[in-house]
Amino acid sequence: MKSIVRSLLSLLTWPAVALATLWAAGALAFDFPWPALRTPAALAFAALAILLLWRIPGSARKRMALAAAVAAVAAWWLKLRPSHDRPWQPDVARLAHADINGDVITLHNVRNFDYRSPTDFTPRWETRTVNLSRLTGADIAIGYWGSAWMAHPIISFQFEDAPPVCFSIETRKEIGESYSALGGLYRQFELTYIVADERDVIRLRTSFRQNEDVFLYRTTLTPELARRRFLDYLGALNHLHATPHWYNALTTNCTTTIRAQTDPTRRQPWDWRLLANGKGDEMMYERGQIVTAGLPFPDLKRRAHINETARAATTSPDFSRLIRQGRPGF
Repeated sequence: MKSIVRSLLSLLTWPAVALATLWAAGALAFDFPWPALRTPAALAFAALAILLLWRIPGSARKRMALAAAVAAVAAWWLKLRPSHDRPWQPDVARLAHADINGDVITLHNVRNFDYRSPTDFTPRWETRTVNLSRLTGADIAIGYWGSAWMAHPIISFQFEDAPPVCFSIETRKEIGESYSALGGLYRQFELTYIVADERDVIRLRTSFRQNEDVFLYRTTLTPELARRRFLDYLGALNHLHATPHWYNALTTNCTTTIRAQTDPTRRQPWDWRLLANGKGDEMMYERGQIVTAGLPFPDLKRRAHINETARAATTSPDFSRLIRQGRPGF
């Protein structure tokens, strides 16, 4: 009986050890301090793992030796610290933050760039003041650039007497960096909250980036709940401005961070579509979080597609009104 138990434990632990070993090699490949040595360091670790498997007798001892090697890499990796002081790309060069004075909110470093292409633009960082009591609701724009399973949400808060204010949670890339899904699992990128005008973050995706589709929905948040959500964003925004954080494609991404910034007593139940966030609008539909106008979800999504209208309105100062005109919920 004991031998059967040992065999089962061995069978169960080997996959975990193998995954941990792959993770450690990836940590060296992506995060080793000297970029020129990242591939050699990862290959050296792989060679060490093979050597340990070859030279150390006994299955349990092999696993313990590999676990020790992984632990050594993890101990180094966990000491890596995010920073606000790096050579950032111009579109993420500044961090937004907010001053809260009762009902009056002053937002600093609101991005409102004048684009000619995704990489050719005139930077414009603004300071905006809004009144919390004038916040009437919130919309959500969801952008797809490839897989139907992955998307990027942008929350847009609406005011009676001011233009919408958008929040887009993204990677803060350095000059020369590009996004990598695998790199996003390690400590490649810092996290940033972009606060922007709709003619920046939404128009960038509909009118200048290639092969990106954007869908715009009206949420069912009441003004009171929308104000609470807005304050959640401001709290997270100011915390990030004071203390840098790493982005992580699984645990701290553009969707899971929205849930994490909300007080635990008010968080929505966990759902697998928070990770496969391309299905996030379907989840919101099922939970009654977006206005449906009585439409089945496929019809609602088809009518929520704004690219064609946004391109036609791209030079209009009335961009925000035009992309909503005639759509369900608006």
